[in-house]
Amino acid sequence: MGDALDQLVNLLDLEAIEVNIFRGVSPDEDRQRVFGGQVAAQALMAAGRTVDAGAPHSLHSYFLRPGDPSVPILYEVDRIRDGRSFTTRRVVAIQHGRAIFNLSASFHVDEPGLEHQVAMPDVPAPESLPSLAERLAPYRDVLADWFQRPHPIEQRHIGDLPFVHGGGKEPLQRLWIRADGELPDDRLLHACIAAYASDMSLFDTMLAPHDVRWDDPDFMGASLDHCMWFHRAFRVDEWLLYDMDSPNAAGARGLARGFLFTRDGTLVVSMAQEGLMRMKRLPS
Repeated sequence: MGDALDQLVNLLDLEAIEVNIFRGVSPDEDRQRVFGGQVAAQALMAAGRTVDAGAPHSLHSYFLRPGDPSVPILYEVDRIRDGRSFTTRRVVAIQHGRAIFNLSASFHVDEPGLEHQVAMPDVPAPESLPSLAERLAPYRDVLADWFQRPHPIEQRHIGDLPFVHGGGKEPLQRLWIRADGELPDDRLLHACIAAYASDMSLFDTMLAPHDVRWDDPDFMGASLDHCMWFHRAFRVDEWLLYDMDSPNAAGARGLARGFLFTRDGTLVVSMAQEGLMRMKRLPS
């Protein structure tokens, strides 16, 4: 396991400070706010720590306030229901006495049933594609902090990088992702790391058609909500195709959808996210 992935696994190893109350910390990085994928992953881990049977099959969450990376986050778990097949949990993440994130998660004991899925797109193999660091090497001076920071998720983009070449592109994005190292056989851990990784690219898909950058002083962007459905067991330390599109943006909000496929074409996770896309001045 690489140092960055080891650090992420440690971030997900929450401290139990009371019954149904856990404490999580943020990495020691120069960030203005906590990465949303980290909060979602830690909240899902907190929920899973209170479940005796079943694996996560869905989560629905709202980002309420920016997280403060300089102080711990408390995760309060409400044991809504313990059933024979399904278990439901509600988690509130709290900082400075206020809720910053709310998550509802459901866990399901595996059982047989009807099956179908959409086909995986025909894409190049990850080994044939350059790494994200190689793609971003020409921008090393501008992205100095990014290059110095460890990265637990390896990314291999297919086609143009959505956040480099300006607007005017189709709201579509595809890339291969995997954890940078080998993980233990723990379905909850793999689901949590998938939740972490899923928040890394969806918003960029919403911005692809628009000539707007994250550092544009007229632009304010933030994740509003995030939903995931875990269809089948998978390993996040093996290559997964992340297929995304953004069907709509209106009213200062954009919507993106994503799907994770294993290399053999099996659909294992679906997700959706709405993001705030507020402009002080609309581009001319």
